[in-house]
Amino acid sequence: MSLKPRAVDFDKTWSGLKSTIQGVVTLSKVNRTEWNDRFTDVYTLCVASPEPYTNQLYQQTRQFLIEHVQQLLAQIQEEEKSGLLRRYHEMWLKYSQGVDFLNKLYSYLNQQHVKKGKCTEADLTYGIFTDSPTRMIEMGELGLELWRTEMLEKVQQSLVDLVLEGIRKDRQGTTSVQTTVINGVINSFVLVEDPKFKLPGDPSSSITFYERAFEERFLKDTALYYHQEANKLISTSSVSEYMDRVIHKLNEEDMRARRYLHPSSYTKVEAECHKCLVADHLPMLIGECSNMVEGDRRKDLADMYCLLKPLPPGLSVLADTYESFIKRVGLTALSNLKPDTAHLDFVENVIIVHKKYKEIVSSVFKSDQLFLSTLDKACTSIINHKVPGQRSTCRSPELLAKYCDTLLKKSTKCYSELEVDEKLGQSIVIFKYIDDKDIFQKFYARNLARRLIHSLSHSMDSEEGMINRLKAACGYEFTNKLHRMFTDVSLSQGLCQKFITHIAMNNLSLGLNFSMLVLQFEAFYGKQFSGRKLTWLHHLSTIEVKVSTYLKKTYFITMQTFQLAILLQFEFTDELTLQELAEATLLNEDQLGRHITSLVECKLVEIHGNTQELFPDAVVKLNKEYVNKRSKFRISGAVQKETPQEVEQTHVSVEEDRKIFMQAAIVRIMKSRKVIKHNILLQEVLALSDGRFCPTISLIKKCIETLIERQYLERTSNSTDEYSYVA
Repeated sequence: MSLKPRAVDFDKTWSGLKSTIQGVVTLSKVNRTEWNDRFTDVYTLCVASPEPYTNQLYQQTRQFLIEHVQQLLAQIQEEEKSGLLRRYHEMWLKYSQGVDFLNKLYSYLNQQHVKKGKCTEADLTYGIFTDSPTRMIEMGELGLELWRTEMLEKVQQSLVDLVLEGIRKDRQGTTSVQTTVINGVINSFVLVEDPKFKLPGDPSSSITFYERAFEERFLKDTALYYHQEANKLISTSSVSEYMDRVIHKLNEEDMRARRYLHPSSYTKVEAECHKCLVADHLPMLIGECSNMVEGDRRKDLADMYCLLKPLPPGLSVLADTYESFIKRVGLTALSNLKPDTAHLDFVENVIIVHKKYKEIVSSVFKSDQLFLSTLDKACTSIINHKVPGQRSTCRSPELLAKYCDTLLKKSTKCYSELEVDEKLGQSIVIFKYIDDKDIFQKFYARNLARRLIHSLSHSMDSEEGMINRLKAACGYEFTNKLHRMFTDVSLSQGLCQKFITHIAMNNLSLGLNFSMLVLQFEAFYGKQFSGRKLTWLHHLSTIEVKVSTYLKKTYFITMQTFQLAILLQFEFTDELTLQELAEATLLNEDQLGRHITSLVECKLVEIHGNTQELFPDAVVKLNKEYVNKRSKFRISGAVQKETPQEVEQTHVSVEEDRKIFMQAAIVRIMKSRKVIKHNILLQEVLALSDGRFCPTISLIKKCIETLIERQYLERTSNSTDEYSYVA
C-alpha cells in the first residue's frame, strides 16, 4: 500500500466506510481485514490529492451519528416508564463502547487534524481561545457530545425523575432498586461532557452538564427528604437517640453516594445532609452538651463530636463546656486539702483528673487538637488557681516541690525505683502547667540542698533523672544551679578527704577538743583557697556520736550539731530545765523547742511528767533506759520541717530574683532597640518571662521606673509612652 497522496473518489470510499461505521457503532461483527481497509480509507481521505477530504469526512460521520442517535431516541420515547431506565442503560453501554471503537478507527484524523487545532490548557486558562461553529473535536468526544445534545437533553427530565425515585426507594430500604442501572445512567451524565473541554466565555460552561441536569435536582431532593426525616426523628426521639439515628443515616447516605454518584458530589451531599440533620437543629444539640458532660455520657459525647466536627461554631461550644466542667471538677478535688498531706493530695488529685480526661479526649474526641488545647487550658487554670483573699501567688509550685522531695528522700514509706520514676514523670506533667516555675525552682533547690547535705537522697540516679526531666522541659539555664549542687558535693567530699590526709601527714592530735578541730580546718581551708571566706552553718551540720557510757548497749547516732549541744549538757547531770538548756546552748526559743522535740520523739530524753508542753520550768531528763533494736541510726526529725517563716522568706527571695531578671531583660531589650514604645516593651518583657513566670504589668512598670531612676533609660522628649536607652 502506498502512503503517497493520490486522487480519491470520496462518495465511493465513504459508502464502504459508512457500512463499517454502522457495524462498529452497533457493535456488530467487523472482521480484521475490513477494519484494516477502513483504517486505510480514513488515512487516504485525510491525505487525498489535490485537496484532502477531512472536512467532508468529519461532517458525513457527524451526520451519521446524529441520525443514529435520533433513531435510538425514537426507540427510547416508545419505551414504557417501567423499563425506560434499563433500556436507556443498555443503549448507552452499547453506544459508548461503539464510539470508543470509532475513535480508534479515526485515530489519524484525531491526531493530525483535530488535536493540532484544539485549544491548549493555557488557552483555556487565559481565555485566548474562542469557540467556532466549525471547530472539530475528536471523534470520541463528538460521539459523546451528540449523545448529550440529541439524546440526554431530550429525555433528561424523565431519566432524572426515575433515578431520584429509585434513590428514594433505596433510602426507604426497598431491595428491588436497580443499583447498576441507576449508577450507569448517572455515569452517562458525567461522561458526555469532560470538564477540561469547557470553553471560556460560555456561561453554560461554568458548571458541567452532570451538575446542571442531575446534581442540582438531586441535592434539592436530598435536602427535602432529610428535612422531613429530621422533623420525624425529633418528634419521636430523645437527643441521644436522635444523634445515634442521624449518624446511622449519614453513614448510609455516604455509602449511597459512593454507590451511585460521581466523586465530585460526595462532599456536597455530606454538607447538605449535615445542614438538614445537624446545622438546622444546632441549638437543640448544643443545649444538651452540658448534661452529657456532667453525666459522663461518653457515647453521646462521641456522637456529638462526630456530628459537630464539620461545624466549627458548634464544636467550639462543646469544647468550652468541656473545659468549664474539667475546671470545676479539678478545683473541687483541690478544695479540701489537709495541711499535713496537702502536697500528696494535690499532686495525686491533679494527676487523677488529668489522666481521666486525657483518656476521654483520646477515646471520645479522637485526640482532636481543639480538645487537647481545652484540656491544657483547664489544667492550667486548676493548677494556677489563686484562692481569693490569700497571697497573690498560688501554692502549686511549693506543693509540687514538696511532693518531689517526699519521693526523692529516704523515708519509712519505701517506693521502688520504678515507682519513684513513674511518679516523678507524673509530677513533670503538672510542672509543665505551672506558670510560676521560678517558685518551684527555688523550693526544689532548697529541698535538694537539704537532701544532699544530710545524705537523705533515696537514689542519686533518681535525683539526676528528675533534673534531666526539668532540663528537657525548661532548658539548661533552669537546672544550671541544681547541677552545680552535685558538683559542690563531690568537691566537698574531696576536700574532706584532703583534710583527713593533712591531719595524718602532720601527726595532728585533735582529741575531743572541738575548738581545735575548727581552727585546724580553717587554717587548712585558707591554704587551699585564697580570697574565700569560710562561714560555718551549724544548723546544717551533722555529727556521728558514739553513746555507750550510761546505756546497756553501744549506739552510733548521727545527729545535728545543735542536738549534740543539748545532749552534751547532760554530761554531768541527768536532768535540766528548759531555761537552763537555753542559757547553756544560747539557742533561741524556736530552735531549742524544735531540737528538744526531736530528741523527745526518738526517746533519748524525756520531759518530766510525760507532758508535751514546753515551758521554761519544764524538766528535761536523760533517758537511761533507752533501748533500740538498731545500733546505728539517724535523728532527722528536726531538719524535715519547714517553718512558715522560711516559706515566706523563699517567696520574698523569688520576688527579688524576678525584679533583677526583669530589669536585666529590660536593659537587654533597650540596648538592642535603643528606642521603643511602652506597650511594645511590655510585650517583649512578657515574652522573655514566658516559661519562667507571669509578671504583672504593675511589677514591670515598677522595674521600668527603677531603671529610669538608675539612669539606664529615659523617656523621650517627643512622647510620654516612649523610652530611649541611656548609653
